[in-house]
Amino acid sequence: MLQYIETTGKNEEEAVQAALRKLGLDRDEVSVEVLERAKSGFLGIGGSPAKVKVTYEVPDEPAPQAEPEAPAPERTEEPAPVPEKAPAAPAEELREAAAPAAGDRTEAITAFLTGLMAHMGVSAAPRISLGEDGSYKVELVGEGLGALIGRRGETLDAIQQLTSYAVNRGQSKRVRIHVDAEGYRAKREESLERLARKVAGKVVKYRRNVTLEPMNAYERHVIHTALQDYADVTTYSIGTEPNRRTVVAYAKGEHQN
Repeated sequence: MLQYIETTGKNEEEAVQAALRKLGLDRDEVSVEVLERAKSGFLGIGGSPAKVKVTYEVPDEPAPQAEPEAPAPERTEEPAPVPEKAPAAPAEELREAAAPAAGDRTEAITAFLTGLMAHMGVSAAPRISLGEDGSYKVELVGEGLGALIGRRGETLDAIQQLTSYAVNRGQSKRVRIHVDAEGYRAKREESLERLARKVAGKVVKYRRNVTLEPMNAYERHVIHTALQDYADVTTYSIGTEPNRRTVVAYAKGEHQN
């Protein structure tokens, strides 16, 4: 279920950071829409702050459990034989495998991804490590995993989202899960960081905003992070998924120490 909050700040970036602090989320876990750009006014008079709308996802409320029925009166007849439980369908098996254990989620992540790989017919096993920030880093290990990555990592992103939803479902504390294969994430991050710096240089040189090609939330987060301390530049996102784009904008005086 999607929810949103609106926050303000001296500029777009400060408004976004204010929202993230309130929600306790990271940039790649939200979608940002700029409602109003900051205005400086004349001689510092009549200015107005930036205003953004930050959308985030929260788990759906569990359906209320039905009230237990009153026990039926005792009967003298022999009870009917109980039929054997039919084998679970693949989707049901995945949901059962994803039942999170209390505390450490490693077992739940392993069970879900092992079942998912078998369902996809891919020979790959998850290798899991715990990051310093408490997130779970998963590397899928196997041969010929290009199909798991997909075009620009789209399949890998879908696997990560499914895993995160399945493992966090019904839990009071949500954990972050990063799924990678064949070192794709690191290679893609390096490529995006080079692109971000190159575009930022042009933005500062020509003092003109540049709108990048559509990217997913993870890729937009890499761009935002790469340029968060770049002088005279700010970034924000426009549009709706799956065509949401990052704008690298000229902002004189931004991020100067």
